[in-house]
Amino acid sequence: MGQLGEEIVVGEEIVNNISLKDLSKKLDEFAKARDWEKYHSPRNLLLAMVGEVGELSEIFQWRGEVDKGLPNWEDSDKEHLGEELSDVLLYLIRLADICGIDLADAASKKIVKNAIKYPPPKVTKDLH
Repeated sequence: MGQLGEEIVVGEEIVNNISLKDLSKKLDEFAKARDWEKYHSPRNLLLAMVGEVGELSEIFQWRGEVDKGLPNWEDSDKEHLGEELSDVLLYLIRLADICGIDLADAASKKIVKNAIKYPPPKVTKDLH
């Protein structure tokens, strides 16, 4: 299912180095096993993802600016954040899959487009 050296485990075991394609396959299998495919229209998946983005926003709502790495956060708060980020990611992957979009390819192409659109500033050396 994954690439050589990956750990892909089902259930309560930890999964390491999983690809977007592996996640997509797991989500498809999950939906099929529960007969949820009929509910996974692009619109429904988008609305579900927006709901999860709202839950993600609530975590930051009253915290003000937060330092990179979240050094002052409790482990339980970081775990909750990870869960909400995962919900958004999983809905995004499922939405892309249902729409026939290769998300990894689209993201890679978007990075290239952004690099062209927003080139780094030219740095000139001060000769003094």
